[in-house]
Amino acid sequence: MGALLGQRKMTLPPVRGKLTANAPLAPLVWFKAGGAAEWLFEPADTDDLCNFLRALDPSVPVMGLGLGSNLIVRDGGVPGVVVRLGKPFAKVAADGLTLTCGGGASGILVSSTARDAGIAGVEFLRSIPGTVGGFVRMNGGAYGREVADVLVEAQVVTRDGTLTTFSNADVNYRYRHSDLPEGAIVVSATFRGETGDPASIQAEMDRIAAAREASQPLRSKTGGSTFKNPDGRKAWALVDAAGCRGLRKGDAQVSEKHCNFLLNTGNATSADIEALGEEVRGKVLAQSGVTLEWEIQRVGRA
Repeated sequence: MGALLGQRKMTLPPVRGKLTANAPLAPLVWFKAGGAAEWLFEPADTDDLCNFLRALDPSVPVMGLGLGSNLIVRDGGVPGVVVRLGKPFAKVAADGLTLTCGGGASGILVSSTARDAGIAGVEFLRSIPGTVGGFVRMNGGAYGREVADVLVEAQVVTRDGTLTTFSNADVNYRYRHSDLPEGAIVVSATFRGETGDPASIQAEMDRIAAAREASQPLRSKTGGSTFKNPDGRKAWALVDAAGCRGLRKGDAQVSEKHCNFLLNTGNATSADIEALGEEVRGKVLAQSGVTLEWEIQRVGRA
């Protein structure tokens, strides 16, 4: 059965997966704030996703959602369809030095599978709080490595429902950015590492985990790294120098542990969180002359 798309009075294509109207997104994102998706689609498999997007009115916006770690969903919600890849897309397989990863697989699963197979070079994925789809799109990275260093190719479903393979060169990676098309969903990716000793790989993963625990507010409602590092500078240091450590707006606060993290300390709205971020940007610009760019994605209606 199809379903009516809000005010559009348009029948959605039938699906084999799960399609939910007016689905709250706050429980699905790390900030635990924000509005609902007009529609949330959890496809049964890649064919289900392709068929749905192929038949969906091209005017309807589509957005992919991973673990929601680097995301502000505005309080007015997200129009159109939000696609969330669940268990069918959360598998990782190793073959030689190659890892084939579903778009819904976590960085922890990718790195631990690599460790078990003796594949080094992807330990940094242990520290990225997201799914393969998200960090392939955003060229996620940490501790001196990024996805551009290990990606061979990605399988992507474009907005018109076409399954396309993008090579590393096709993606045209830059710092926290790629040229993947708007509305495209990464359903799988192939990474290549190098030969390594599982014990040494585990030791490096442990080192990364301990460093994150010591320096970042991991047990808080947060969105991860808020602003991109400007060339030759550290965003956290600029925020600190501008006197923003601990700055608050309602229940939104700049972390005192790591100044490039914003926190929801209670019942902050997404508007509170975003406004705090803009206040920080203004103070940094006034103090240092540097315009910080958002690393966190902000989506939906205010």
